[in-house]
Amino acid sequence: MKWYYVENGQQAGPVEETEFPQLLRAGKLRADTLVWREGLANWEPFSQACPNEFAATTATVVAGAEAVCAECGGIFDKNDMIPHGPAYICAKCKPVFMQKLAEGATINTGGLNYASVGTRFGAMVLDNILIGVVNFGIQLAITFSMASAAQASSSLALGLQVILIVISLGIGAVYETWMVGKFGATLGKMACKIRVVTADGGRVTYPRALGRYFAKLLSQMICLIGYIMALFDKEERRTLHDRICNTRVVMK
Repeated sequence: MKWYYVENGQQAGPVEETEFPQLLRAGKLRADTLVWREGLANWEPFSQACPNEFAATTATVVAGAEAVCAECGGIFDKNDMIPHGPAYICAKCKPVFMQKLAEGATINTGGLNYASVGTRFGAMVLDNILIGVVNFGIQLAITFSMASAAQASSSLALGLQVILIVISLGIGAVYETWMVGKFGATLGKMACKIRVVTADGGRVTYPRALGRYFAKLLSQMICLIGYIMALFDKEERRTLHDRICNTRVVMK
């Protein structure tokens, strides 16, 4: 499969997947390097566009004397890097890293940086407000257009209620599936700088995003217990729908 990547602001390639290790060693390919192949809608960071290949490639490249920089994703000799817990930082990224330490910022140690429950709640509130406004406008228009007919027939009134419920669910499903499948986050999550990923940090597919939407409905139907579960998951803060669909919510 032919891949293209960005080098110094210019498109480079094509290259085969077998060339990834050499490009990593040369510093031309890093975790945040934009890559593209036929079938991808947009250019994406290497670690997100092909997370499995990225993990396999870094595992192949990194031997006992080398490590992946937790800041830029490049491969360097450990003797030229500074260790921080399980992570290593290259000389180029050292000033930025030390500034982050001084400011008390969250440091990337190579794993996923899971979003807090409070941040996830804020994103959910923003999304609910947005969806609520859209649903209210659409339902108001339908109700006014069918009000006279519904008043004349109880069966039509019941049918109108069913139609409104179906429309509400449909809008939510389309919004969640399209946004998470395409961008990895809804507008509320984007505002809170969080995104939905798979367990290994990969991109969520459209079918999984749709399944996650209906799993969220289940979390709501059982007295929000599905959401409350995140409070007791101290490490990954997973809700019931995260567990069902094997997803995680992380900071961007």
